Amino acid sequence: MDKRKKGSPKELRLMVVGSSGPSQFQLTNAILGKEAFSKDVTSISASVKNKGELFGRPVAVVNGPNMYDKDITHAKRKMELRRSKCLVIPGPHAFLIAFDIEKISPNDMKTPWLLKRRFGANCLKHCMVLFAYEGSLDGASLENRVKKTEWYLRELIEKYGGRFHVFKKNWRDRSQDKELLRKIELMVASLGGGHFSSRTFQKAEDSVRKEEKRLRKQRADEIERTWNEMEQQYTSEELCFQKDAYISNVRAEIQAKAELDNGWLRTSLARGLGTGLVVGAVIGALFGSIEGVGGMVLYGIIGGAVGGSAGGTAHVAIKHMENRVAPPARLNFNSIFINRFFAVPRT
Repeated sequence: MDKRKKGSPKELRLMVVGSSGPSQFQLTNAILGKEAFSKDVTSISASVKNKGELFGRPVAVVNGPNMYDKDITHAKRKMELRRSKCLVIPGPHAFLIAFDIEKISPNDMKTPWLLKRRFGANCLKHCMVLFAYEGSLDGASLENRVKKTEWYLRELIEKYGGRFHVFKKNWRDRSQDKELLRKIELMVASLGGGHFSSRTFQKAEDSVRKEEKRLRKQRADEIERTWNEMEQQYTSEELCFQKDAYISNVRAEIQAKAELDNGWLRTSLARGLGTGLVVGAVIGALFGSIEGVGGMVLYGIIGGAVGGSAGGTAHVAIKHMENRVAPPARLNFNSIFINRFFAVPRT
């Protein structure tokens, strides 16, 4: 296969969105050329980011819960929407909307409306439809089917400016990588080469940056102590090499932690906890009214506790994910370099 020159300086940030079923996870596997999600995955409860390459171009791919997943509460969905925005700051270069070409549903036709609600009215300009298919069908024949044969497929892609691509569910088939990357880059270039942004994406970035600053300050003594030890351990030439490695390591660790847990996400969690507490108390009181005033009080307390516990459970899950996704690293550098080396602009 013809291979693009590696080491492209600019990473493509891609937000993959699914309506229902496994299509978005199959797409992420196809983009990365590896099984980031097992073939049995049809939904996830928390937003995640995976990194890799698409035809030699560095990519960061963010997945969140399916838009029509019925097993996720409104509060949890809102939390994960915020988290997905934090994972792709300062904004995605493209939204890739994944569907199964053989299973288009009425809900799929409504996805443009939901996308505009969640990401902003202008996000559709940055969207491309990706149809998953299985078997040995010819890609050109499938594209012809989308454009000319199936009216509902044509109607769907027209909602996204006519931009679409078909991909095989088998991620091991890399024959389509070049064409998929070409289409994404063409769309990005037609919009000026930049990324999508909005007020909420800016809020996500501000919150992550603030959390990164807090984490750097929290680790300042450890960083300086470790750097002093390194100065005693390495020669000047070795120290320069080690410093670069430590800078990259610590920056990545702090960024990963800040994306998963920051003030904006904690605010969403607190609101979810408060809502659960109030709703649980009201429902409990209604059931308790059958028993009289005493029952209203008793069941109200019980209902409030049950509703409020949902928020606590979510917080535990967040901390668990933070520890799982961002493994602890002990390699650091002198605190006098922190502001200089962490202030790297993102494009």
